[in-house]
Amino acid sequence: MAKTIYQKYDKTQIGSLPRVLFGGRVVVVLTEAEASRAVDYLLSQPIIGIDTETRPNFRKGPMHHVALLQAASHDVCFLFRLCQMGLTPSIKRLLEDTTVAKIGLSLVDDLHQLQRLGSFKKGNFIDLQHHVKEIGVEDMSLQKLYANFFGQKISKRQQLTNWEADILNDKQKLYAATDAWACIMLYEELIRLEKTNDYFLVKNDELQANTAA
Repeated sequence: MAKTIYQKYDKTQIGSLPRVLFGGRVVVVLTEAEASRAVDYLLSQPIIGIDTETRPNFRKGPMHHVALLQAASHDVCFLFRLCQMGLTPSIKRLLEDTTVAKIGLSLVDDLHQLQRLGSFKKGNFIDLQHHVKEIGVEDMSLQKLYANFFGQKISKRQQLTNWEADILNDKQKLYAATDAWACIMLYEELIRLEKTNDYFLVKNDELQANTAA
C-alpha cells in the first residue's frame, strides 16, 4: 500500500502522535583522544546523521557559539562537547571528510556556526531541506518531516535548555541523539520512496478542497 505524504503536514496533529526516541548507545565526547576514536568509528559507517545544539539566548545580543555537535550512526550517537573541547583536529577531519555522506537539516546555518569555532573545508553533506523538495514536500522542520514520513513525534522540549551546562542530563542527551539519528531515518526513507515511487502526495489545495466539501 502506497504511503501518504503531505505537501505540508498539519502541525496541530503532531501532539497526538506516539513519541520516537533513539534506541542506541549515546556517548559523550570530551577529549581529543575520545574524539579521534569516535571519528574513526563514524567514518567506517555507510552514513552519518548530524546536528548541532547551541545555548539559547533569551536577550538581545550576540549568539552563543555552538555547544554540541552530535553525529550518529544507526546504533551509536556521539555527542562532541564543543563548548569544552573546541573544534579539535579529529572533529575537523570528520567535517572535511568527503567519503561518508553526512545527513542533516538546515546545514548552511549549522556549518556557518561551526566555522565560527575554526576554519574547515566542507566535506560530503546532504541537506534534507533540499532533498524533500524533490518529492514535493515543503515542510522544513525535523519535527514536521518526521511526523509526515513516519507518523511519530520528535519532542522538542529540551531544545531551549542549557547546552553549555557542565554535565548534560539524560533528557538532553537523548534529545540530541534522536535529532541526529532521525536525519538518517528520513534520508533512507526518502531514497526508498524515490526508487519505488511507493507514495501518494497530498497537495495543499486538494486537502483544502476535501475539507471544504
